[in-house]
Amino acid sequence: MLQDNIELIKTTFENSIPMHKFLGLKIELLEKNFVRISVPFRKELVGDFRTNRWHGGVIATVMDSVGGIIGAMHFTSLEDKIATIDLRVDYLKGAGPTAIMVEGKTIRFGNRILVTRMKAFQNNILIAEGKGVYNFIRMNKED
Repeated sequence: MLQDNIELIKTTFENSIPMHKFLGLKIELLEKNFVRISVPFRKELVGDFRTNRWHGGVIATVMDSVGGIIGAMHFTSLEDKIATIDLRVDYLKGAGPTAIMVEGKTIRFGNRILVTRMKAFQNNILIAEGKGVYNFIRMNKED
């Protein structure tokens, strides 16, 4: 059953969410409490045209999406909901014109709050790390 959910979540997040489709987000690895995604570099994502670096807001958006993907792994129905409460990103190094890889994992999953930690890499070098806090609403109260 978990493998069926993984395929559904992967297909949904890659193909049905317009922002993810625009970014070219690809889920490389998806487990119950861990996800790894890649996003290719595109000129439309540049924040500093002088150095051809990624816009920091794009990296933050991808990190937030990783938290949402982790949250979806805890859904028990298609009516469950998740919303970002807080997102903190520390930028450690400018991201050059190559793909980024972002990993995320569950730190805490309570009755209504999900906490995740994310790390962004380029060529195996840590470029940013962050923490997301999400409101998680389970619509099927029987589980």
